[in-house]
Amino acid sequence: MTRVRLGIATSSLVAMILVGCAGSPEPRFYTLGGGAIPAGDKNEKATAEYTILVGPVSLPESVDRPQIVVRVGANQVAIMEQHRWASPLGSEISRVIAENLAQLLGNRLVSSYEQNTARPDIQVLVDLQRFDSTLGQTVTIDALWSVRSLNGQPKTGRSVIQEPTGGEGYDALVTAHSRALATMSREIAEAIRSAGPPAR
Repeated sequence: MTRVRLGIATSSLVAMILVGCAGSPEPRFYTLGGGAIPAGDKNEKATAEYTILVGPVSLPESVDRPQIVVRVGANQVAIMEQHRWASPLGSEISRVIAENLAQLLGNRLVSSYEQNTARPDIQVLVDLQRFDSTLGQTVTIDALWSVRSLNGQPKTGRSVIQEPTGGEGYDALVTAHSRALATMSREIAEAIRSAGPPAR
């Protein structure tokens, strides 16, 4: 009798585990979008064909993870297991900035750190101090960046940008971050323009 009861209990436990696994929602994956540049900001005339490399990008440890991290209080965040970045966040950010700079500068030779390891004419380094996300409210980016030329003095800057999400869901949140990165890309592009083409 004890063996029968044990067998029933074991079967019930296995069934519960299977039901629980079957009922778990599939995670959703998100990617940042490049090209969020107004037409008036784009450089219609291509600049000199010098190479620009974006990255590496450093991130706060709290957000440097596959899951999207949202702020739920002044001193509290939540790690959203079911909402994840499609690729490492640092790679996403460097790719988007590279795409934006290519449009802003009219330069085809802009790549992200993960795409190209050759020595570039100009390298853009980004150190994100904050990458905050609040669902249904705002996103905030606070970044230190530098533009380094092979033969010139580096130009440094800081971008502090806050964007309203304009919606309640995660798609709106990620789109707001893309807009914030577009704003930062414009500031970096202006620094590259003011420095002029690197001497070769």
